[in-house]
Amino acid sequence: MIIYLKGDATKPIGDGPKIIAHICNNKGGWGRGFVLALSSRWKEPELEYRKWSKTSDFKLGEVQFVRVEPMIVIANMISQNGYFSSSNLTPICYKSLKRCLGILSVNAKYSKSSVHMPRIGTGLGGGDWVIIEKLIQDTLTDINVFVYDLKK
Repeated sequence: MIIYLKGDATKPIGDGPKIIAHICNNKGGWGRGFVLALSSRWKEPELEYRKWSKTSDFKLGEVQFVRVEPMIVIANMISQNGYFSSSNLTPICYKSLKRCLGILSVNAKYSKSSVHMPRIGTGLGGGDWVIIEKLIQDTLTDINVFVYDLKK
């Protein structure tokens, strides 16, 4: 079930454990989009992502979970092939995103966590929210998913 909210995904609502999920690229770059909001709140997600990017486990379809508070974990999901540019308008990889969401689902169910996210993959990923929403609905079953649209 997806619940849409106006707000900041780095300040997830509700009680209990929470996972904030977002999409990262497979090149080790961190510095545009939602990651800026994460980095302004916590340093660990970027530090761990950059360490991870130097390992053989760092590839499309993989997820890194980083605890930032006792009840909040960040899920760095590698679902973007390269960077958004004029020659790469849709770097999102839906197959990798589906795999990442599957890993996220298992982790959320095991930890009894709700999942919180911006509209992943639609900004610098260049993705189509209709496709991404369907992947979320099909994969994160029996999990409360909160999608935040930033208040302007």
